[in-house]
Parts: sequence; C-alpha cells; structure tokens
Amino acid sequence: MLDVSDPAAWIAFDADVRGMSLRWDELGAGAGRVALDLCSYDGRVRQAALRRVSGYPELLPLVVIRCSDWAAPVREVARRLLRDVLPRLDAAELAALAPVLLRVGRRERGVFGVELLRDGVSGVAGERLVALLGHADPVVRRFACRIAVDEHVLPTGQLARTAALDSDVVVQNLCADAALAGIGEGRGSGAGTGTGTGAYLDVVSVLLGARNPRVRSAGVTALRRVGRAEAARAFLADRSALVRACARYVLRQGGADPLPVYQEWCADPGDAALPPGAAIGLAECGSRTDAALLLPLLAHSVPAVRARAVAGLRLLDVAGTERLRILMDDPAPAVAREASVALLSSARQLPTEWLTARIGPERPRHTRVAAFRLLCAQGGAAQLAAAAALLDDPDAKLRRRAEQITQGRRD
Repeated sequence: MLDVSDPAAWIAFDADVRGMSLRWDELGAGAGRVALDLCSYDGRVRQAALRRVSGYPELLPLVVIRCSDWAAPVREVARRLLRDVLPRLDAAELAALAPVLLRVGRRERGVFGVELLRDGVSGVAGERLVALLGHADPVVRRFACRIAVDEHVLPTGQLARTAALDSDVVVQNLCADAALAGIGEGRGSGAGTGTGTGAYLDVVSVLLGARNPRVRSAGVTALRRVGRAEAARAFLADRSALVRACARYVLRQGGADPLPVYQEWCADPGDAALPPGAAIGLAECGSRTDAALLLPLLAHSVPAVRARAVAGLRLLDVAGTERLRILMDDPAPAVAREASVALLSSARQLPTEWLTARIGPERPRHTRVAAFRLLCAQGGAAQLAAAAALLDDPDAKLRRRAEQITQGRRD
C-alpha cells in the first residue's frame, strides 16, 4: 500500500507507476487515473494531467515532483499550480507536504518548492513554522530550525528546551548554539534576558540537563559566561569525555585545578557512590603517578567504575598484563571488553591455551567475545583455530565473524 504520509513513498510511486509495477488504483479510481497520467512517460500526458489535478488535493505530492520535471513545459505548469495552491494551505496541510518539498528540493531542478516553502513560513513564528518545528520528520525540523535561528523568531529559552529534548543531533546543535548566542546578544529567553540569573536558569540549566553530550557540553562551557564557573565541578565526572573536558576547561579558566578534585574522589576505593567518570577523568588530566589511585578501583563494587578504571590505566599506559587478565573473567561485559581492548597491544604475549579456554560455550558471551578478539590479534594458527571452534557458537555475530575468518574474508 502507498503510505501517503511518507515522502519517499510518493517518489517511489512516481518511479513504480512508470514501470507499471504498482497498483495506482490504491488512490481510488479518479485520483488513481490522474496519478498514473502525472507519472506518464509522455510529457504531454503529464502536462495535461496537471490541469486535471485541482480536484484531487491528495495528489499535491506528485505536483511537487513534477516541479522538477525534466520537461520545461511540464515544470512551468506544475510550478504555477504549486505557487497558487501553497499559500492557501493551512499549517497542518503545509506540514504534511513539507517532507516531499524538501526531498524533491535535493534534485537538480527541485529548489523551486523549497523556496516556496521558505517564503511561506519566514517572517514570524506563526502556526506554519510551529507546525514544522514539531514535525515528526527530522529533515523538516532541521529546515524549520534554520529559519527560526536565522530570523531570531524564537526566545532563547525555547531554543534551549528544543536542544535538550529533540531527538535529532542537527536540531540539538542548531538550537543549543543559537540559545547560547542569544544569551551573549541579550535576546529574550522567556524568563529573563542578558547574562544574569534569568539567562542561567532559563537557558544554561536546561542545556546542562540534556541527554545529548554535545548539548550538555555547550551548557557547561556557558557556565563561565554567566558567572557560574564553579558549577562546572559537578560535570567533571560526566559520562561523556567531551563534557568532562569542557568542565575542566571552565574550571581552569576560573583559576581552579580539576586534578585535586579527581584525586580526592578516587582516594577511597570503597566509596560505593563514586561516579564512574571520576576514574577516567583522573587519567585524562593526571599523570602515571595517579595510577596508584586507579589500581584499587579494579576491585570496586560498581562494574562501571571498574570498567572506567581499566580504561584510565590504559590511557596512562600503566596497566599490567597480569592484572588485566584477571578482569577478562569479570561478570560485567563492560569490564571484560575494556580489559580486552587494553590487552590488544600485548595479545601475542598471552597464553593461547588460556584464551582458547575462554571461548568455550560454557563461558558467558562477553567473555567469549573478549577472548576471541585477543585470539584474532594473535593471528595465524591461533586465530584460525579459534574461528573454527566458534563456527557453531550460539551467538550469531560470533558465528558470522568466525565464518569470515575461516573463509579468508574481513569486514
């Protein structure tokens, strides 16, 4: 069936009808006949069909497609029709057509519809622009966000909330950058303006609570601009390396050294509340002498802390082979994975028999994966023997990788 809400479906419909491989009567007898003619090989038939399409508003997506038609007479008729119809569409109707307009706009002659759409929503933050900003299609939201940002039609507070809540990375970045620029330029935030408390509460605090690391990092960096550099301390142990780096930068710019904070956090290996990011953060800004604080964390009760401690020791290049071998049998997949990554450089020094014993079917999947990674790093007969042993492994990914190796192929 043709999904009329899917822009790709209309484009595929256009191509499929030309090959007579799609049932055009899914649209109904009348509309289906016009739709078929709109997609005809004969340009004169397509042009004539455009003059009959006014009674079938559901076929507007095909009119948009014909606006990029290779035949100039067909394009001209389609464009006149679209130029006349588009201003009369309400917000919901325009939003429904927007995905097709934007995707056809990528074609060589498709920019006409995009320009019409831009003209139809530019100038004010009215219903039309709001409908596009809340569209389910991220391509449409990106388009609307760029207009809203360029024309400064949204308050910085709303931009910040969009950055924090939207699922699309491009929209997140656009809105976060615009929200912070709005603080610097003193534009309204919805609850305050300028660089004081209002801007902090309504913009920066929203960015700091975002799930996306890029958005959180933008909020952390802005702490210094709004006079709250000390608040960056709370983000030194963030789960994102980017956010941690920004927090250290902000603290240093404010005259504080983040290293003693990390050292204090990691000093007690029995602290069950230790944030995992503290271990890797210590390694990111510390020296090899700080490994003494990370080693006890390899036995921490929280798996994420153990995993980050392994990653930190690898970063400092002080992780001993024997210590890491023990962690290959850790019950936590993240710990075994980090241990295997840290052991890659010394994989040839590990006993092949010891690793082979860990790819047996009685072992947990994560242990088999970690051991297989190291056997592959050993190469040669060890790799081939391990691959042969895993050809019947219950895990599909391991089997596939084993098959590729035995067949002499690589990803």
